[in-house]
Amino acid sequence: MAEVAVARTVFSPLTRRRWSNFKANRRGYLSVWILSVMVIVTLFSEFLANSKPLLVIYQGGVYFPVLVSYPETTFGGEFETEADFGDPVVKEFIRESGGFILPAPIPFAFDTIDLDTTGALPEAPSRRHLLGTDDVGRDVAARVLYGFRLSLWFAVALTLLSAMIGITVGATQGFFGGLLDLIGQRVVEIWSGLPMLFIIMILTSLIEPGALALLFLLLLFNWMMLVPVVRAEVLRTRNFDYVKAARALGQRDLIVILRYVLPNAMVATLTFLPFLLSGSIVTLTSLDFLGFGLPVGYPSLGELLAQGKANIQAPWLGLAAFFTMVLMLTLLVFIGEAVRDAFDPRRGV
Repeated sequence: MAEVAVARTVFSPLTRRRWSNFKANRRGYLSVWILSVMVIVTLFSEFLANSKPLLVIYQGGVYFPVLVSYPETTFGGEFETEADFGDPVVKEFIRESGGFILPAPIPFAFDTIDLDTTGALPEAPSRRHLLGTDDVGRDVAARVLYGFRLSLWFAVALTLLSAMIGITVGATQGFFGGLLDLIGQRVVEIWSGLPMLFIIMILTSLIEPGALALLFLLLLFNWMMLVPVVRAEVLRTRNFDYVKAARALGQRDLIVILRYVLPNAMVATLTFLPFLLSGSIVTLTSLDFLGFGLPVGYPSLGELLAQGKANIQAPWLGLAAFFTMVLMLTLLVFIGEAVRDAFDPRRGV
């Protein structure tokens, strides 16, 4: 009861109504919890899937190879290079001293090539590799784990940056109108009419972009999706009486936009963001599938799909990436529907 009283004191009636509407959508509310658990789990991917042990006890000393790099000489070897705990010689040194090695649940990182595979590559799922290996001997489960995290956080960064630019452009056009709005609309229409996928494919074929360069290239086109939504809401809101009164009292345009206009325009924007996030994930996966996305070596779901297409005899490659994408996008769509219901003024509690 005390928590309910505190919530009623802190949050406004409108916020409480929106939260109640959001929870009323069971699919969306459950999806938030599932996606949150998945995000938290993948944040610790280095501890779940890594070729380096989580803990090593050697001659009374405690070592954490997953966090710190140790030379082979630390464990009785001869080389000053980083210890390879998959090397039978290093394992024997540790065992002879009465030591102990605690491996990660998946003893392979996303880029670890298993040189001890027994069958032809790609290797089928087994106790050693729960989802099999790809065509170069990397563990599929580890690549799915890291790929989920990379795709989601890349899409989050792209969505947030796109929202910042799109909201700024749309609010400026809608609030000031006139010639600025006319010119801005023509620029947006021309820019949005360009074939985004083909232009990005051409640019990425000329250079070898990293993750930041690819993020910038996608940002050049992605911000336009929010401009029409924000512009329409601002055009409607700027004619409200309280906005006219604020301008008549001499409030600066920036203050009027931030304090009186954007809070109303953000309702439609927040409803649209989960769908923009899912679209960003699909765009990144499509570019990786076509070979024009992230550089080779990144744990990409699109690259895993491409391997599945090239290796029809190994269906676990395509199916692992496919079901990961389906789960991720389904959760985001359900969350978007719940957010839409929460901000719908026509929907009661």
